[in-house]
Amino acid sequence: MTSGDITTGRDAAYVIRVQVERGRRLDIALGAALVGLDPRERAFAHDLAYGTTRMRGRLDHLLAKHIHKGLASLQQDVLEVLRLGAYQILYMGSVPDYAAVSGSVDRARELKGKGAAGLVNAVLRRVSEGGDGDDQFPDWTTDPADYLSTWGSHPRWLIHRWLARWSPEEVRSLVDTNNGRPTTFLNSLDQSQDAAVELLAQAGITARSVQDVPSAVRLAWSTPPSEALSVLPGSIVQDPAAQLVVRYMDIDPGTKVADLCAAPGGKALAASVGASYTVAADRSESRIRMVRENADRTGRRVGCVVADAAHPPLVDADVVLLDVPCTGTGTLARHPDARWRLRPESVTELTAVQDRMLEAGATTVGRGGLLVYSTCTLEPEENGERIEAFLNAHPDFTIENSGSVSSNFIDEHGYLSVLPHEAGFDGSFAARLRRSE
Repeated sequence: MTSGDITTGRDAAYVIRVQVERGRRLDIALGAALVGLDPRERAFAHDLAYGTTRMRGRLDHLLAKHIHKGLASLQQDVLEVLRLGAYQILYMGSVPDYAAVSGSVDRARELKGKGAAGLVNAVLRRVSEGGDGDDQFPDWTTDPADYLSTWGSHPRWLIHRWLARWSPEEVRSLVDTNNGRPTTFLNSLDQSQDAAVELLAQAGITARSVQDVPSAVRLAWSTPPSEALSVLPGSIVQDPAAQLVVRYMDIDPGTKVADLCAAPGGKALAASVGASYTVAADRSESRIRMVRENADRTGRRVGCVVADAAHPPLVDADVVLLDVPCTGTGTLARHPDARWRLRPESVTELTAVQDRMLEAGATTVGRGGLLVYSTCTLEPEENGERIEAFLNAHPDFTIENSGSVSSNFIDEHGYLSVLPHEAGFDGSFAARLRRSE
């Protein structure tokens, strides 16, 4: 199916899911597939594609019960038809079961012929009859790892990694959070939190302030972000976890700030509110263009440059932010496809990149300056362990706490530590490293 063949939300969701399984990012595949669809079909495709991706592990467990030779025996496009059909049956109350089955059978017949259509028909009817009750999954009390990887729809290796650090109940809470629909938040750069909520209310948009994050505004799920931004043009869409990183930086007035991994630019724009000047650098020319566009839209003074954080284009900055590439396990609710792209070795591969960027950042910050390292991952190898290794090699840097963030988000080391299942939004980590005079 080509883009010219996409006429319904179901068509779009199928194309998106096939592309995601081939390695394309979900948000990019979604944006490309929705062009030209009316709002109702766009919403249907979004819910179906994101929901199926989020629940892929659970759906696969339920489907496998009815495939004699296992899911590995199926061709990928037929498997995607089954996943999409099962999700509609189990989790989209607006779709009657018969319509989900019929549409899936038609798609299978179109793709692979009569045999595939018959298989899809039989399997989805059994899924409809069996449901998704606890009796369909491993026992939670005796085998929490199996339960959390099937019902919880997360890779087994990741569940085992988390169970080594947290109790089964805590991991279940995290998995529940990751499987929920994420909320959209704004950072009101040029308005107080209360003023932003009031302006939105005057425009008929329901919004709430976020406790302990003074710049964060929570939008209702039904509110398109574009509508809110039209009311608050000086705002950006930004999760409170990212906003907390900038607050944790605690930027003094008159400070020069360099964000070396800036795209898409939210933290650089937020940092520019307190800084005298902000430089935003990123290795991707197309992504740094996004930063420039957002800076122009919000009226923020930000200098944009294409540069690799491993080879920074400046020296003697007052504050350097390193928002490094990471596994992103704190953002799996917002990016559900990421959980399936990650591999056990991803953590180790990324720590080498993070170490190189820390070394480069150390040469960029001036004497007496501040180096802020941040991630959106929950994995200790990418967070505290990286800081410990850095400090061992750089005795001229010390950890410094921040007085600008609620103690609810500061751990015993003085690091910023935000957990999704505790905070109700994305996870993040940050460390303030002060260079000696």
